Amino acid sequence: MATVFARDVSAGLPSSPTMSALETPDLSNETGYGFLDELDWKGDSMLTSATSVGADIAARLDRLPPSRYLWKLVLLLSLGAFFEIYDLLMTGYVSPGLFRSGAFHEGHGAFFGLSDQAAFASSTFAGLWLGTLFLGAVADRFGRRAIFTFALLVYAIATLVMAFQVSATGIFIWRFLAGIGIGCEMVTIDTYLGELVPKSVRGRAFAFSQGVMFCAVPVVALLSWLLLPYSPLGLEGWRWVALFPALSAVLVWWMRRHLPESPRWLAGQGRSEEALRVTSAIEERVARDLGRELPSPVSTAAPAGPARRPSYRELFQPAYRRRTLMLIVFHLFQAIGFYGFGNWVPKLISSQGIGITNSLKYAFIIAMIYPLGPFLFTLIADRFERKWQIVAAAAGTATFGLLFAQQRDPVLLIVFGALVTLSNNLLSYAYHAYQTELFPTYIRARAVGFVYSFSRLSTIFTSFMIAFVLARAGTPGVCVFIASSMGVVIVTIGAFGPRSRNLALEAIAGG
Repeated sequence: MATVFARDVSAGLPSSPTMSALETPDLSNETGYGFLDELDWKGDSMLTSATSVGADIAARLDRLPPSRYLWKLVLLLSLGAFFEIYDLLMTGYVSPGLFRSGAFHEGHGAFFGLSDQAAFASSTFAGLWLGTLFLGAVADRFGRRAIFTFALLVYAIATLVMAFQVSATGIFIWRFLAGIGIGCEMVTIDTYLGELVPKSVRGRAFAFSQGVMFCAVPVVALLSWLLLPYSPLGLEGWRWVALFPALSAVLVWWMRRHLPESPRWLAGQGRSEEALRVTSAIEERVARDLGRELPSPVSTAAPAGPARRPSYRELFQPAYRRRTLMLIVFHLFQAIGFYGFGNWVPKLISSQGIGITNSLKYAFIIAMIYPLGPFLFTLIADRFERKWQIVAAAAGTATFGLLFAQQRDPVLLIVFGALVTLSNNLLSYAYHAYQTELFPTYIRARAVGFVYSFSRLSTIFTSFMIAFVLARAGTPGVCVFIASSMGVVIVTIGAFGPRSRNLALEAIAGG
């Protein structure tokens, strides 16, 4: 079967398999949890065969029209990420409750002599850094679906335990462990999503996914607003806010059983028969949704991957060195704008002279923009070059952030806070799509995890830097700091970022 597909592609006569519901495998039972599967590198013949099958599968996936089934896959991935985003941005919202409960204390005499809120954020991002840097690569080894589920369970268990801690140190430790799970999870989500959706809607799929994911932000803001001042059933409000994602993640774990493994990944592992079966099943479901035959795939040349196990050294080989260095610099500075504002919104508002209750209320109103922005961007996601969307977003964050810092009127605070959030939404969806496009399948998760880890590393120190600047220069100083960082983002991506719009992953990444 693989030989037939490869012959058709090489002859320039692409074919689509005959699809029958009786022959379609059940995607929920498709293999993909192979924790014990070893990478098998058996010489040039296997490599050539895998490359031919991989090129055929890429062409077949990229020619798929949007359908209900494809959007269902995007939704399932996004629902899993919903709880990671909830937990990620919970940091800024539950901190007032932690102070109220006595677990945290004001001043600089707490954990390592620094503020508890800064230590809380930094322990989260220290875990995220380890998860993205060292565990991102395991999705290249064991598969996208397997690691997807494993990382969710690690995060859910750690968050559940954290919700019952009584000391700041205990909270920091379990927050760190939860961060490891989230870090691994987010890398896998980006890689998984980029490989499943066709090139014509890749940007729209990432924007839609971010919209679903960011529905978590108003949820955590609302729950914090309603619960933090109280202790329902004798349990402090911040603990209820922390318990919500840990308990709800069980439902998403069940839903993920219906996700197929990435055919691109399977082909890259030499598991050609599985890759072709999964691809045929996806095609059958899409054709059934559309009620018509699928268009013929267009052949794309895909260079062979390495005849050895991939390593981090490959990210600094001539083919990928420039992209790797560009994304490292980008992530070091974009994190300052995104998390420097998102994780500190209530504190930034209260430092403008607004009481804590009203600051939480205003933060909730601003948080409503998080899911609305990405859904709005689905209208333009694939119409404009991805790199210029990132540049425009960084410029917006810098400009609106500086205007936010000048406001005292609650309405204007909300307006400019919402505009900063909207700009950060555009930045987030665009770069999550962009970084998955720049590397080949065999090292995609490893590469994304490596470069993404620098945003986590940045945020560990950013939390302390924001706290330092806020204490000495107030909200205006923080916003100048953020604007300067966004200037670096604009130059880095604008000058060195390659184009990617409506191109096959294999054409962009060269593998």
